[in-house]
Amino acid sequence: MRNDSVIQALADAAAVLIDFDGVILDSEWPIYQAWLQVFQREGHELSPEIYIQCIGSDFDTWSPPAYLEELTGKRYDWNQMDADRQVEIMRQLEDSEPMPGARALLQQLEHFPSAIVSSSSHNWVDEWMDKLDLMHLVNTTVCRGDAPKIKPAPDLFLEAARQLDVNPSDCLVIEDSHNGMHAAHDAGMKVIAVPNRLTNILDFSGAAWSAQSLIELVAE
Repeated sequence: MRNDSVIQALADAAAVLIDFDGVILDSEWPIYQAWLQVFQREGHELSPEIYIQCIGSDFDTWSPPAYLEELTGKRYDWNQMDADRQVEIMRQLEDSEPMPGARALLQQLEHFPSAIVSSSSHNWVDEWMDKLDLMHLVNTTVCRGDAPKIKPAPDLFLEAARQLDVNPSDCLVIEDSHNGMHAAHDAGMKVIAVPNRLTNILDFSGAAWSAQSLIELVAE
């Protein structure tokens, strides 16, 4: 179902800034599942309610490795375990397509200033944007390393506004996490919350608008 008020807000924005993981690519769930497997092998569970603390940010916000070591009293070779996790994540993401509505939305925004703004690395975001054949639909990608701090700090969103030469308060952000929403708000930007199957347990009442899917943001 179309959300006309949100569609109008997108049309009125000077620029649209869009999160990547969980918004453009359904990657948050496989990443969580890979972490869950690590915890279960060690005899522990990892509930979504606990794990979502780090979604949209990094382990400075909340750390699965530190949490597991606290639970078990052990120390782990995280270099090897992270490499193994990455193999599992890529296995689950094999042949992935963009999230429903993502391609249509980016095509709708193609002639407006837009950016992908992610706490992930350029290697991850840019490679997937190319693989999904979406890179040509946005002006830029702003990722970890492009600003002093990642989400929940506002730095990445402010950097995106700078690159697009627009006033931050005239930008509209599409986010799926609390860390992302708080970062956008601290940058003076309004938020459309589009939670994914992992973050839909969160309260996004602080967002200006909410939608169940990017499909709702696509004009007919």
